[in-house]
Amino acid sequence: MANPTSEEYAVQTATPEQRKATRPRADALRNRERIVAAAREMFVEHGPDVPLDDVARRAGVGNATVYRNFPDRDALVREVVCSVMDRTARAAELALAETGDAFEALERFVHVAADERISALCPMVSSTFDQHHLDLEAARERVERLVAEVMDRAKAAGQLRADVGVGDLMIAAAQLSRPPAGTGCLSADRFVHRHLQLFLDGLRAPARSALPGTVVTMEDLRRPCDP
Repeated sequence: MANPTSEEYAVQTATPEQRKATRPRADALRNRERIVAAAREMFVEHGPDVPLDDVARRAGVGNATVYRNFPDRDALVREVVCSVMDRTARAAELALAETGDAFEALERFVHVAADERISALCPMVSSTFDQHHLDLEAARERVERLVAEVMDRAKAAGQLRADVGVGDLMIAAAQLSRPPAGTGCLSADRFVHRHLQLFLDGLRAPARSALPGTVVTMEDLRRPCDP
Protein backbone atom coordinates (compact mmCIF):
# COMPACT_ATOMS: atom_id res chain seq x y z
CA MET A 1 0.00 0.00 0.00
CA ALA A 2 1.38 3.41 -0.97
CA ASN A 3 1.31 6.32 1.40
CA PRO A 4 -1.24 8.97 0.27
CA THR A 5 0.06 12.20 -1.17
CA SER A 6 -0.98 15.58 0.18
CA GLU A 7 -3.52 15.99 -2.62
CA GLU A 8 -5.00 12.50 -2.13
CA TYR A 9 -5.08 12.93 1.62
CA ALA A 10 -6.87 16.25 1.31
CA VAL A 11 -9.59 14.68 -0.81
CA GLN A 12 -10.06 11.75 1.57
CA THR A 13 -9.87 13.60 4.89
CA ALA A 14 -13.12 14.87 6.42
CA THR A 15 -13.49 16.90 9.59
CA PRO A 16 -15.56 14.78 12.05
CA GLU A 17 -18.98 16.15 12.97
CA GLN A 18 -18.05 16.64 16.59
CA ARG A 19 -15.25 19.02 15.59
CA LYS A 20 -17.41 21.21 13.30
CA ALA A 21 -18.83 24.43 14.63
CA THR A 22 -20.49 25.69 11.43
CA ARG A 23 -20.42 24.42 7.88
CA PRO A 24 -17.47 26.13 6.15
CA ARG A 25 -17.42 27.19 2.52
CA ALA A 26 -16.12 24.58 0.08
CA ASP A 27 -12.89 26.48 -0.60
CA ALA A 28 -12.29 27.03 3.11
CA LEU A 29 -12.83 23.33 3.78
CA ARG A 30 -10.39 22.40 1.01
CA ASN A 31 -7.76 24.72 2.50
CA ARG A 32 -8.26 23.18 5.93
CA GLU A 33 -7.87 19.68 4.47
CA ARG A 34 -4.69 20.70 2.63
CA ILE A 35 -3.24 22.06 5.86
CA VAL A 36 -4.04 18.86 7.78
CA ALA A 37 -2.58 16.72 4.99
CA ALA A 38 0.63 18.75 4.78
CA ALA A 39 0.99 18.86 8.57
CA ARG A 40 0.59 15.08 8.80
CA GLU A 41 3.42 14.57 6.31
CA MET A 42 5.72 17.07 7.99
CA PHE A 43 5.05 15.89 11.56
CA VAL A 44 5.95 12.35 10.48
CA GLU A 45 9.08 13.55 8.70
CA HIS A 46 10.33 16.15 11.19
CA GLY A 47 8.34 15.86 14.44
CA PRO A 48 5.86 18.24 16.08
CA ASP A 49 8.21 21.23 16.16
CA VAL A 50 8.26 21.76 12.39
CA PRO A 51 7.72 25.47 11.61
CA LEU A 52 4.10 26.22 10.76
CA ASP A 53 5.35 28.45 7.95
CA ASP A 54 6.73 25.28 6.33
CA VAL A 55 3.38 23.55 6.76
CA ALA A 56 1.65 26.49 5.06
CA ARG A 57 4.16 26.40 2.22
CA ARG A 58 3.66 22.67 1.61
CA ALA A 59 -0.13 23.06 1.81
CA GLY A 60 0.01 25.89 -0.75
CA VAL A 61 -1.76 28.39 1.50
CA GLY A 62 -0.77 31.56 3.32
CA ASN A 63 0.33 31.67 6.93
CA ALA A 64 -2.84 33.56 7.86
CA THR A 65 -4.95 30.69 6.53
CA VAL A 66 -3.17 28.24 8.83
CA TYR A 67 -3.74 30.42 11.90
CA ARG A 68 -7.32 31.15 10.90
CA ASN A 69 -8.06 27.42 10.99
CA PHE A 70 -5.75 26.48 13.87
CA PRO A 71 -4.98 29.14 16.48
CA ASP A 72 -1.93 27.28 17.80
CA ARG A 73 0.28 24.26 17.18
CA ASP A 74 -1.62 22.13 19.70
CA ALA A 75 -4.87 22.57 17.77
CA LEU A 76 -3.24 21.53 14.50
CA VAL A 77 -1.53 18.49 16.01
CA ARG A 78 -4.81 17.38 17.59
CA GLU A 79 -6.65 17.70 14.30
CA VAL A 80 -3.97 15.72 12.45
CA VAL A 81 -4.05 12.86 14.95
CA CYS A 82 -7.85 12.83 15.19
CA SER A 83 -8.22 12.75 11.40
CA VAL A 84 -5.70 9.91 11.13
CA MET A 85 -7.53 7.86 13.77
CA ASP A 86 -10.90 8.60 12.13
CA ARG A 87 -9.64 7.53 8.69
CA THR A 88 -8.06 4.37 10.10
CA ALA A 89 -11.25 3.38 11.89
CA ARG A 90 -13.28 4.12 8.76
CA ALA A 91 -11.10 1.73 6.74
CA ALA A 92 -11.94 -1.11 9.13
CA GLU A 93 -15.63 -0.21 9.10
CA LEU A 94 -15.70 -0.22 5.30
CA ALA A 95 -13.93 -3.58 5.12
CA LEU A 96 -16.42 -5.07 7.57
CA ALA A 97 -19.39 -3.62 5.65
CA GLU A 98 -18.06 -4.77 2.27
CA THR A 99 -17.12 -8.35 3.16
CA GLY A 100 -18.56 -9.14 6.58
CA ASP A 101 -15.20 -10.76 7.32
CA ALA A 102 -13.94 -9.63 10.73
CA PHE A 103 -10.36 -10.80 10.21
CA GLU A 104 -10.16 -9.00 6.87
CA ALA A 105 -11.40 -5.83 8.60
CA LEU A 106 -8.68 -6.29 11.20
CA GLU A 107 -6.05 -6.66 8.47
CA ARG A 108 -7.32 -3.53 6.74
CA PHE A 109 -7.11 -1.58 10.00
CA VAL A 110 -3.49 -2.64 10.65
CA HIS A 111 -2.26 -1.92 7.12
CA VAL A 112 -4.03 1.46 6.86
CA ALA A 113 -2.74 2.42 10.32
CA ALA A 114 0.78 1.76 9.05
CA ASP A 115 0.20 3.84 5.91
CA GLU A 116 -1.19 6.68 8.01
CA ARG A 117 1.91 6.51 10.27
CA ILE A 118 -0.34 6.37 13.32
CA SER A 119 2.53 4.86 15.33
CA ALA A 120 4.59 8.02 14.76
CA LEU A 121 1.79 10.50 15.44
CA CYS A 122 0.01 9.14 18.52
CA PRO A 123 3.07 9.00 20.81
CA MET A 124 3.85 12.55 19.76
CA VAL A 125 0.55 13.70 21.25
CA SER A 126 0.80 11.75 24.49
CA SER A 127 4.31 13.02 25.18
CA THR A 128 3.90 16.65 24.10
CA PHE A 129 0.29 17.79 24.21
CA ASP A 130 -2.91 17.43 26.24
CA GLN A 131 -3.77 13.78 25.74
CA HIS A 132 -7.06 14.23 27.62
CA HIS A 133 -8.52 16.75 25.19
CA LEU A 134 -12.14 15.83 24.39
CA ASP A 135 -11.51 15.49 20.64
CA LEU A 136 -8.54 13.18 21.17
CA GLU A 137 -10.36 11.03 23.71
CA ALA A 138 -13.40 10.70 21.45
CA ALA A 139 -11.30 9.65 18.44
CA ARG A 140 -9.20 7.26 20.53
CA GLU A 141 -12.26 5.66 22.12
CA ARG A 142 -13.85 5.17 18.70
CA VAL A 143 -10.78 3.36 17.39
CA GLU A 144 -10.40 1.18 20.48
CA ARG A 145 -14.10 0.32 20.56
CA LEU A 146 -14.09 -0.61 16.88
CA VAL A 147 -10.95 -2.74 17.11
CA ALA A 148 -12.29 -4.54 20.19
CA GLU A 149 -15.56 -5.25 18.37
CA VAL A 150 -13.79 -6.55 15.27
CA MET A 151 -11.47 -8.75 17.35
CA ASP A 152 -14.42 -10.16 19.33
CA ARG A 153 -16.24 -10.98 16.09
CA ALA A 154 -13.15 -12.62 14.64
CA LYS A 155 -12.73 -14.73 17.78
CA ALA A 156 -16.40 -15.74 17.73
CA ALA A 157 -15.99 -16.82 14.10
CA GLY A 158 -12.95 -18.94 14.97
CA GLN A 159 -10.64 -16.76 12.88
CA LEU A 160 -8.59 -15.12 15.65
CA ARG A 161 -6.69 -16.84 18.44
CA ALA A 162 -8.33 -16.32 21.82
CA ASP A 163 -5.23 -15.32 23.79
CA VAL A 164 -4.67 -11.84 22.29
CA GLY A 165 -6.19 -8.46 23.19
CA VAL A 166 -6.45 -4.99 21.70
CA GLY A 167 -3.25 -3.98 23.51
CA ASP A 168 -1.34 -6.87 21.91
CA LEU A 169 -2.46 -5.75 18.47
CA MET A 170 -1.63 -2.08 19.04
CA ILE A 171 1.85 -2.76 20.45
CA ALA A 172 2.86 -5.10 17.64
CA ALA A 173 1.42 -2.91 14.88
CA ALA A 174 3.22 0.17 16.28
CA GLN A 175 6.55 -1.62 16.66
CA LEU A 176 6.44 -3.26 13.24
CA SER A 177 5.53 -0.05 11.43
CA ARG A 178 8.50 1.90 12.83
CA PRO A 179 11.88 1.65 11.10
CA PRO A 180 14.60 -0.12 13.11
CA ALA A 181 17.26 2.07 14.71
CA GLY A 182 19.88 3.14 12.18
CA THR A 183 17.59 2.45 9.22
CA GLY A 184 16.30 5.21 6.99
CA CYS A 185 12.52 5.58 7.08
CA LEU A 186 12.12 5.45 3.33
CA SER A 187 14.28 2.33 2.89
CA ALA A 188 12.39 0.51 5.67
CA ASP A 189 8.95 1.38 4.30
CA ARG A 190 9.08 -1.35 1.68
CA PHE A 191 9.25 -4.01 4.40
CA VAL A 192 6.48 -2.73 6.67
CA HIS A 193 3.48 -4.42 5.08
CA ARG A 194 5.39 -7.68 4.59
CA HIS A 195 6.21 -7.92 8.30
CA LEU A 196 2.78 -6.73 9.41
CA GLN A 197 1.23 -9.53 7.34
CA LEU A 198 3.54 -12.07 8.97
CA PHE A 199 2.30 -10.82 12.34
CA LEU A 200 -1.35 -10.94 11.23
CA ASP A 201 -0.96 -14.50 10.00
CA GLY A 202 0.37 -15.38 13.46
CA LEU A 203 -2.90 -14.10 14.96
CA ARG A 204 -5.02 -16.60 13.07
CA ALA A 205 -6.72 -19.47 14.83
CA PRO A 206 -5.91 -22.18 15.62
CA ALA A 207 -2.92 -20.96 17.61
CA ARG A 208 0.33 -22.78 16.91
CA SER A 209 1.81 -22.10 20.36
CA ALA A 210 0.97 -20.80 23.82
CA LEU A 211 1.87 -17.17 24.41
CA PRO A 212 3.84 -16.28 27.55
CA GLY A 213 2.22 -13.83 29.94
CA THR A 214 -1.39 -12.65 29.77
CA VAL A 215 -3.61 -10.84 27.27
CA VAL A 216 -2.61 -7.17 26.98
CA THR A 217 -5.40 -4.60 27.24
CA MET A 218 -5.38 -0.89 26.52
CA GLU A 219 -5.65 -0.31 30.27
CA ASP A 220 -2.38 -2.22 30.67
CA LEU A 221 -0.70 0.13 28.20
CA ARG A 222 -1.92 3.21 30.08
CA ARG A 223 -0.84 1.97 33.51
CA PRO A 224 2.21 3.86 34.82
CA CYS A 225 5.47 1.93 34.76
CA ASP A 226 6.60 0.50 38.10
CA PRO A 227 9.40 2.58 39.68
